[in-house]
Amino acid sequence: MMKKTAIKRVTRMSLCLLLALATLLPTLALAGCGEPDPEPVDPNAPVADPVDDNYRTFYQIFVGSFADSNGDGFGDLGGIIERMDYLNDGNLNSDTSLGVQGIWLSPIFSSPSYHKYDAKDYYQVDWRFGTEETLKELIDLCHERNIKIILDLAINHTSSQHEWFLKFKEARISGNTEDPYYDFYTCVTNSERVNGIQYQGFGGGWFYECNFSGDMPELNYDNPDVREAMLDVAKYYMDLGIDGFRFDAVKYIYYGDTARSVDFWKWYMSELRAIDPDVYCVGECWSAESEILEYYPAMNCFNFAMSQAEGKVAMVAKGVGSVKGYTDYIQSLQERIREKNPDGMVMGFLSNHDMDRIAGVFISENNMRVAANLYLLCAGSPVIYYGEEIGIRGSRGGANTDANRRLAMLWGDGYVLRDPVGANYSSDYQIKTTVVDQMADEGSLLRYYCRLLTIRHKYEAIARGTYTSLEHSKKFGGFLVTYEGETLGIFHNTGIEAVTVDLAEYAEAWGYTFTELCEQIGVDTATLDGTVLTVGPQTSVILK
Repeated sequence: MMKKTAIKRVTRMSLCLLLALATLLPTLALAGCGEPDPEPVDPNAPVADPVDDNYRTFYQIFVGSFADSNGDGFGDLGGIIERMDYLNDGNLNSDTSLGVQGIWLSPIFSSPSYHKYDAKDYYQVDWRFGTEETLKELIDLCHERNIKIILDLAINHTSSQHEWFLKFKEARISGNTEDPYYDFYTCVTNSERVNGIQYQGFGGGWFYECNFSGDMPELNYDNPDVREAMLDVAKYYMDLGIDGFRFDAVKYIYYGDTARSVDFWKWYMSELRAIDPDVYCVGECWSAESEILEYYPAMNCFNFAMSQAEGKVAMVAKGVGSVKGYTDYIQSLQERIREKNPDGMVMGFLSNHDMDRIAGVFISENNMRVAANLYLLCAGSPVIYYGEEIGIRGSRGGANTDANRRLAMLWGDGYVLRDPVGANYSSDYQIKTTVVDQMADEGSLLRYYCRLLTIRHKYEAIARGTYTSLEHSKKFGGFLVTYEGETLGIFHNTGIEAVTVDLAEYAEAWGYTFTELCEQIGVDTATLDGTVLTVGPQTSVILK
């Protein structure tokens, strides 16, 4: 019955979207952004057969803000099922579906907060999001389309309402050292408190560690029972079909002691890989790159230097930073990662649920396209934050509320979806178009993302290859990318004027001669006349 229900949902949504497109298409056909007409896509083209590994393009969904299936205004798992054709319609050659190969869900566990990073019960799907049966339906649908699905798992702390914590407090206050929960959380006396670590006092003169808030007590990983309890949580969802996890705040297992935290994650990941050697896991270590790299022997970690307004991608996209500086950085990063772990990969992104939306960084949408080219035509497994592909904006500003970074997805097809609790971002600053609007407009940012991901997935070397930076000028440059005997050239012109290069003049310095223009995507066009390459402004190319 659940399968039939899902099919009905998807069919209804697809029909609504098609009707909306039919209505809007005549008026929006001329609303392009100066981008050349894309190559026509054959709707009957065979579905690409992607390599079944972890080099995938992921899409981060803040579940409560993405899509609502039951009309209560809150995003839920059923809503994601209904929007699956938008995420991946089963044809990676499509230019009307994003074609993402992985989905990362924000925490779905029972929790008293809107963000759910403080689990009250790890074994219970939060009632607003649906049921375990709905989760299993989503998992099965993802796997039917070769999409990996991972859960956001915060294991350093729980909710203060968790049964474990309530039993811990009772044991401490009563002095019952034989109680199995007596040492479940990190707990000290006043004289044992450590500078730099946050604590909350409670009865009996005890203080529990709580680095994020008093509502999020930190578990005690010196206790073998705690380790096993949190390992059981991961195993439970892997048994359900989950492909892996995004681990929140990995450095807080032993906050202030990187070596001990790394050792824990090495153990934890070895246990998960014993179950599934291909389990997809990525850690959040929001720190200096030197500390992030320490976790790579255990798992891949997000690359924060590429993200945000002052990050390496945005600075180059705005024309402030040089392409050469960016390509040198990616080559160096890949080398340093592989020194730590030969199987490690770059995990690039522009923004996430803890950051101001990246679209608000740029004056022109064309800069957003350049930024997308820079990080999506790059090594590893990049992550798109939901709504990035249509240019949704949102920032904390003076309100100091992260809810403004997690606003409701703008579908534009009649669904009413509420912004999260505490959001007060002014609609005056928000974009005026929706998914429906942009899907009907071939020149939109959304359709641009669809085409860009199609290009990325077409060439295995982009994600998996070895990158060698090539020097040219401040606003033009690129990489040699080599994978299994194939070499590509990926070049970016981030400037506002066309660049013409005689490739023959650089053949010796680059150690490679290009003879074929395979792909072009950007604000303008590109040509290859013999050895003379001309790349229009804010445009990228792939050469062989």
